[in-house]
This record gives sequence, structure tokens and C-alpha cells, in this order.
Amino acid sequence: MTSWHFVNVSVKASAEIKKRFGKARRGFGSLKVKVTLGGTTWNTSIFPSKEGYYVLPLKAAVRKREGVVAEQTVSLIIELLI
Repeated sequence: MTSWHFVNVSVKASAEIKKRFGKARRGFGSLKVKVTLGGTTWNTSIFPSKEGYYVLPLKAAVRKREGVVAEQTVSLIIELLI
């Protein structure tokens, strides 16, 4: 199991995030967020991709705890911390 995978935030949600919170971006265009996946909540950042959506790093410990495998579709709660 590799250490990190990345979840693509939907294009629609990414556009709304950029419109509402894009001016709060930090290094590399990142935005601080609090994420909940199943019973796991943690703080991280989302990063803009060249394709126009945000990506969320999903570390191995969270994937293991929540039973997430590569290519699986997941539902997340993302709260902006700005």
C-alpha cells in the first residue's frame, strides 16, 4: 500500500470553492481544510490541479482505517478552514 493517494474533488465543487475561497489560498494555491471520511476526521490541505479541480491527499493510515482502496469512489465532508 503506497503512502499517499489523491482524491479528485468534483469540478462543480472545485469551481464553487475557488469562487468563494480562492483568495484565501496559500502556497501552491492550497486551501486548509478539515475532512471527514467515514469515522475519521483530520486537517489537511486541498491543492488545485492543472485540470481545474482540487485534489485532496489521502494518506495510507486513513485509507487503511476506513477500508478505502485505489480507484474507489468515496464521499467526503470537506470544511474550509479560513
